[in-house]
Parts: sequence; C-alpha cells; structure tokens
Amino acid sequence: MNKTIVLPCSLSGNRFPQICLLFCLILFVTLSGSVSAEKKKEASSDKKAAKADTHKKKNATPWVSLFNGKNLEGWKVPEFGGEGEVHVKDGNLMLEMGVDLTGVTLTKIKNLPKTNYEVELEAMRVDGTDFFCGLTFPVKKDPCSFILGGWGGSLCGISSIDGDDASQNSTTTFQTFKKKQWYKIRLQVTDHKIQAWLDGKQIVDQNLKDRKISIRHEVELSRPFGITSFATTAALKNIRLRKLTQQEVANTAPK
Repeated sequence: MNKTIVLPCSLSGNRFPQICLLFCLILFVTLSGSVSAEKKKEASSDKKAAKADTHKKKNATPWVSLFNGKNLEGWKVPEFGGEGEVHVKDGNLMLEMGVDLTGVTLTKIKNLPKTNYEVELEAMRVDGTDFFCGLTFPVKKDPCSFILGGWGGSLCGISSIDGDDASQNSTTTFQTFKKKQWYKIRLQVTDHKIQAWLDGKQIVDQNLKDRKISIRHEVELSRPFGITSFATTAALKNIRLRKLTQQEVANTAPK
C-alpha cells in the first residue's frame, strides 16, 4: 500500500525557502556576534598591552647620550698601534680601517654604572671583513667585550667567559652582516646576567653566577667603556646608556 508523506504546512509549499532564509539569518547573526566578541577581546588585549608598554616606558629611567654627533667630546682615541683615523662625519662616529684595532674610549666615566644598566647604539660595517663593533663594558669590577662580526665577518659573542673568548664559549653565534647597513645593538648588564640583542633578536643570554669575566689583553685601552673595530672601517651613532630599574633587574634573576 502506497503511503503519502505530507510535510507540515510550515515546511511545505512556498514557506520552505522562507524558513531556510530565516535559518541563515539566525546563523549569520550568531557568527557575527562571535566574531565581534573575539575582535573586542583582541582589542582589549591590545589595549592592555599598549597600556603596559606605556607604563613601562613611563617608569623607565632616562637615557643619557654618550655621543653628541658633532665631535669627539667625551671620548679619547687609544693608541693601539697602527690604528686608523677617528673622526665625525655626517653625524656618525667613524673608525677608519687600521692595522688591527681602531677605537674610542669614553673619558666621562664618573657616573658610569658598573652593573644594572643597558647600552644602545647603531653600528655599520663600511668596509673590511672583521668585527665592526667591539664594545667593551664594565661588569661589576671586571670588564668584558661584546664582539659583532669577528673572525672573518660573522662571529658574535662575549670575550671572555671563564677565559674563553667569543669564538669558544656558550655565547658564540654566527650572524650575517651586510656592508653599509645599520644594525641596532642593545646590551644589558645586571647583577645576574649579560644579555644582548641584534635588531631586536636576542643573541646573548649569559648567566653570571660562578662565571669569571675578563677581556682580551688587546683591548685593555678600551677599559672601562670603549668601542673598537678590527682592520675594518666602522660607523657608529646613537650611542646611549641608562640605568635599569629595580624591577628590570629583578626580572633577570634566576627563577
């Protein structure tokens, strides 16, 4: 016996497309509400992050410029032997290629901190194939150096950790550097760590507990704070330093 299936009036005839349309509208509104809520959540997170960043900047200690972009005031040129000319050009501190080391050493060291500070600068390899920034800096009572682009042009690291230089310790990395391109360098020293960033990328994270810090004898004349290049013409600018807050120092303590 054949049976005939009868659809309810609400789903039969011309009402079916209307029901489908209504269902789609309900689904669209629901999804739109979810997306909107997600966007609001993201916007709120971004706002909180921006507020935290603003709070951090507001509470950060001020930067002190170490280079005026006009002359060598506050700096001296150490006599390494065979050093190239040191001068200021177009607002940049120029270390011309010499036979081995060329550099500058800070003379205004009365208020130079020995720990819990950070340094920023920009450096460029203008010509040559070795390190274009050898930054010597104090770590409490002992200085050491942060090398960028040494040993043939790409090696970076701290000299020295437990007597091992930048090519032989845990801070050793290899980076690609192009000539006539500026690189931003950030170095942070606390009671607990030495950290360094290259264009915002961290490349050094060295704990100081039970570590012996020293420098190579070649850069003794850079103490306590100086910058050198090795058989390479380098340009430097925007050299500045600031002391860290107690909270910033605490953030580097071992967990």
